[in-house]
Parts: sequence; C-alpha cells; structure tokens
Amino acid sequence: MSQLLQQAQQMQAGLLAAQRELTELAIEGSAGGGAVRVTVDGALQLKHVFIAPEAADPNDTEHLARLILTATENARASARETATNALLPAIADTLTHGIRQHLDPRHPNAAGRPRPTPE
Repeated sequence: MSQLLQQAQQMQAGLLAAQRELTELAIEGSAGGGAVRVTVDGALQLKHVFIAPEAADPNDTEHLARLILTATENARASARETATNALLPAIADTLTHGIRQHLDPRHPNAAGRPRPTPE
C-alpha cells in the first residue's frame, strides 16, 4: 500500500512539474494570414493579441472579432496538444511502472502472491 502511495506521489510531482513548464510556454495562433495573432500559455490563458492595422477596419468589426476568435481557438488547440504531449508520458511512465511491478511474479506484491503480513 505504501508503494502505491509513493507511486501516486511521484506521478503527482511529475504532473505538477509538467504543469509549471506549460505555464511558461508561449503558443501562438493566427488568422487572416497572420493579420491577427494571439499568444496563450500552456494553461490556455490568453497572454497577447496582435492586430495588424489592415485588419482593424472600423466598418467591419464583426470580421475582426471572427479573426480574433479563430486565432485564439488555433492557439488553444495547439496548447492543448502540447499539454497532452507533455503530460501523457509522465502519467504513462508511472502507470506502466506500477502495472509492471503488479504483474511481475518475482515482486512481493504481485497479483496472486501472498502479501507480507505485519508482525
């Protein structure tokens, strides 16, 4: 049981480290051929918006709004993909290690083997 708790703590520490790294990322999305660019971090927080002067037509603010939304969604999709690629290995390594120990017949806590009893 303590080994399982230790594995969970290791996985949590790995996830926290990956999350910290993600918040430091700057991921850009664009729309309108780059006329609108936004930057988000790995936590999907909007950090910066760039609007080229030619995209800021005061007579067509709806178009500008669509460009901003599209650029933001593009950036967030890239950030989600980056986060998935960063977090999955940390989870998979920990789970694989735990499963391997559980299935290894030489391991004292393997499935089907008697568990040591405390004296």
